[in-house]
Amino acid sequence: MSATETKINPQWEGVTTAPEMPLPQTMKAWVLGDPEEITLVTKEIPRPGRAEALVRIDAVAICATDLEILTYGTPALIEGGAPFNKGFTPGHEYMGTIAALGPGVDEFEVGDRVTVEIHAGCGQCKRCRMGMYTSCHNYGLNYGTQDKGHRANGFTTNGGFAEYAVNNINTMIRVPDHMSDEEATLVVTAGTSMYGLTELGGLVAGESVVVIGPGPIGLLAVAVAKSLGASPVVLVGTRDNRNQIGRELGADIVINPNSEDVVARIKEITGKGADYVVDCAGTEATVNQAVQMTNRGGRICLAAFPKTAVAFDLGALAVNNIYLYGIRGEGRSATHRAMAFMAEKRFDASLIHTHTFSLEELPTALRYARERIDDAIKVVVSLRQPKPEGDQSDKGVQQ
Repeated sequence: MSATETKINPQWEGVTTAPEMPLPQTMKAWVLGDPEEITLVTKEIPRPGRAEALVRIDAVAICATDLEILTYGTPALIEGGAPFNKGFTPGHEYMGTIAALGPGVDEFEVGDRVTVEIHAGCGQCKRCRMGMYTSCHNYGLNYGTQDKGHRANGFTTNGGFAEYAVNNINTMIRVPDHMSDEEATLVVTAGTSMYGLTELGGLVAGESVVVIGPGPIGLLAVAVAKSLGASPVVLVGTRDNRNQIGRELGADIVINPNSEDVVARIKEITGKGADYVVDCAGTEATVNQAVQMTNRGGRICLAAFPKTAVAFDLGALAVNNIYLYGIRGEGRSATHRAMAFMAEKRFDASLIHTHTFSLEELPTALRYARERIDDAIKVVVSLRQPKPEGDQSDKGVQQ
């Protein structure tokens, strides 16, 4: 696209736009009021600064963390506190088209389709210098006089339940032409799964991997593990229809804990226990199962956030030299690697996309995601091709 320097108002001086993508003065955005209160309002479109781009949002997926933010506020942190009644727009799993470039940005062009990571670390704290930007020490300290550079869209800055959002260029990944908008929203979910396996060592070819919990991250953890050559890949889940999707994504064996002793079955399959276990359920029962089913010298990744403190056999970890890791989000550029796998069709992430709604239907979309209506897994809000409420014409409800 041909680019020109344009300013909508004097503050936009130095921002690059293109005549093929004219910018409006305002946009629609959902903002959070009191807990569980979200309202569609009109906002000014945000201006991209240095090392930033303005993204026209084309589609955004709903994550379980979005639902937690609406209810509890955390882990969102706006102006040093809870996000309620601060004009905050949630939503973090989105993709779109670059509509404007901040001063000095030449890594992308207006018109590029991109999907986004959530976090852009401050780049100056100890953790960011180690590449652990999802553990940035300056999380949330990016407002007012505490401008430390960190941002996490949909958590500490405005997110994707809107028509436009600003992203740091380090968080953007190009989307291939053959990939649909809806599939591109799932890259960050696959990136979280990839990050978990990266922290466990990454070289899982020929090793046994057990994934507990067939939610979006768990199902894509199965797909990523299989794509990395793990064998066997075992999925543990109580929902038979989701377990079937796990099989389609590469699970060699599926175990329903309602009908089998999970730990005994894993030891029967592997001999002495699994090499790697990824717990995507985050309950006291599943954490203890993970400890009990892991082989000596094996590794456990906790990819879910338990709602309360859990008790587990710490001694078993020490005696058996088992390593325990926790992950937050999609760190260490794992989303870039997930995109490479998805672009090459190593697995079909769209299998977990079950429902599509328009931006105006966001409250209904949130209800489908929260209540798992029609066994919703990933609910996507499409801004380019809105569909009637509950329409599953693209994918259908997975059985």
